[in-house]
Amino acid sequence: MQLFHEDAHLVVLNKPAGVLSVPGRGEDKQDCVLTRLQRTHPTAMVVHRLDMATSGLMVFALHSDSQRALSMLFEARQVHKRYLAWVDGLLPVSNDWQTIDLALTADWPNRPLQKVDMSGKPSVTQWRCLKHHDSRSASLLDLHPLTGRSHQLRVHLLAIGHAILGDALYAPALTSEHGLMLHANELGFVHPFTQDAMHWQCMPPWAV
Repeated sequence: MQLFHEDAHLVVLNKPAGVLSVPGRGEDKQDCVLTRLQRTHPTAMVVHRLDMATSGLMVFALHSDSQRALSMLFEARQVHKRYLAWVDGLLPVSNDWQTIDLALTADWPNRPLQKVDMSGKPSVTQWRCLKHHDSRSASLLDLHPLTGRSHQLRVHLLAIGHAILGDALYAPALTSEHGLMLHANELGFVHPFTQDAMHWQCMPPWAV
């Protein structure tokens, strides 16, 4: 795991795809980003999660006051998050942001899947298309989730007919040699203890 920032209060790192953010149930699901980080930073605590198949930037707290302060930033939507994803189909390349505003809820008979449900939790994603793929009908999207629901980006893009390539849960037919082509490429917030404006970027190799 590549560390992007470390101070007395927090660590920012690049989570590899295919690794859990936190331990799961069972002995075979104990290897995760948190336990790996705790080998060198024993006090590390989780603040937010990325799906196992998703790669990209994550922040971890190094003490309880930091965990509380960072969690409050996420809850208040004061954390800047951006993602990149290759999706199926050709969308118009544009600098203008489009909005997906579809409430989501758990698809209980098919957990851990989520689904669009107007009685579910409000969920909003902004997107714009950066470019088209050279050899397949696919578009590279810049994604800005305004809420942080489970599987939000995956379900929202599926709902508008442009599922993420390599999404084995929601679009198993859209295979990719890179796995799920979804990456958390930007993270930013005002440091809760120094009050410095912090911002990191991390590009996946498949987006270059």
